[in-house]
Amino acid sequence: MPANLTPQYLEADRKFREAKTPQEKLDALDEMMATIPKHKGTEKMRAMIKTNISKFKAALQSRPGTARRGPSFHVERSGAGQVAVIGPPNSGKSSLIAALTGAQPEVGDYPYTTRAPAPYMMKFENILIQLVDTPPLAPEDIESDVVEVVKAADAALFVVDLEDQDSAEVAEKLLANLKEKRLEFIAPDQPPPAERTQFVKRAIAPANKCDAPDAPDNLLFLKEYFGNRLSFRPVSAKRGDGIEDLRRDIFLFLDIIRTYSKVPGKKPTFNDPFSLKKGTSVGEMARAVHKDFVEKFKYARLWRRDSLQGQMVNRDFILEDGDVVELHI
Repeated sequence: MPANLTPQYLEADRKFREAKTPQEKLDALDEMMATIPKHKGTEKMRAMIKTNISKFKAALQSRPGTARRGPSFHVERSGAGQVAVIGPPNSGKSSLIAALTGAQPEVGDYPYTTRAPAPYMMKFENILIQLVDTPPLAPEDIESDVVEVVKAADAALFVVDLEDQDSAEVAEKLLANLKEKRLEFIAPDQPPPAERTQFVKRAIAPANKCDAPDAPDNLLFLKEYFGNRLSFRPVSAKRGDGIEDLRRDIFLFLDIIRTYSKVPGKKPTFNDPFSLKKGTSVGEMARAVHKDFVEKFKYARLWRRDSLQGQMVNRDFILEDGDVVELHI
């Protein structure tokens, strides 16, 4: 399959080959990963870029005198997807995570309660999704390490404060400064830009404290001000308004499906699904079940709600959420 590499990727590749220092090479690799097309034809290239990024990061961290200022954050992935939760001081990020997960992150009525990224697991029906609480972002000073956490995540929640009369101005400054650090957000229903020179992350904007007296007017202003650049969801971490809807929205905008493996002659179990990206084929699911299955694969039988009942399918058949698959090898 042709890679169909973009001019932006080719330019980043040129920068990498001409780079003189490990940091220059790492910067070029980050740009290559941000601009390479994502399809089956570039899988090996993307894997190689990730390997090189890890290699040059390790080299930089091990060299004396090259340590970065401030903490270096890394959050190990867990669950069906990873969502970074960011926002300005006192926007209620940690309270929102507590409402979504039932966990108890440190919450205070003073700025900068959260000092380092911390992972929490949110249950949606029969899967877990990882939410990463991050230190608050001040518009005038955004930590690069926090930006890297967001870049590494699958998507983001950009929390705004409906109790703050200046929330639109604060959000605008944050978005502008994040863009300077090569990170841009798009709403879940918006297509990615045709020409990308930076990381683009799908994001929902939970508009917290919707129970505040002026919240309805502030929310209306935010929607008019940002248009389709941000997708707002009114919530109240304190009262619980909109929390269940937000859980479902997070699941939907991660573009994942849940599929179930069935042993021939036995009933499927629905407690532990395989969480896969939309567009996954039967053959790719077979690899997820066991790496040897894809080589030994003969055919599969598939059950899909009311439409398909044990139909024989091949390895190229595209799966949907809720499919039950019986692999024959």
